[in-house]
Amino acid sequence: MARMQLDEIGRGEIAAEGNKCDALYNLGLMYSTGRGVDVDLVTAHKWFNLAAMQGSDAARTCRAELTVEMSPAEIAEAQRQAREWLANQ
Repeated sequence: MARMQLDEIGRGEIAAEGNKCDALYNLGLMYSTGRGVDVDLVTAHKWFNLAAMQGSDAARTCRAELTVEMSPAEIAEAQRQAREWLANQ
């Protein structure tokens, strides 16, 4: 089962590298809900932020909901990670 979950994450990240909005959003969902991975709000925010930049209204909503649970430092880190990811594309 763990292998399948890792494969799902890998496929999602590969799809996200192509800037596919749905893949970015789905990665945000995975990390925000702990589906196949540990819950990581910083990483979830990063993926939702990237999906929002691609036009996902659902990602904008999820990102806004996460910010209520995050510290300013965590939000800043998520934004830094999103910028870094974009720079490497």
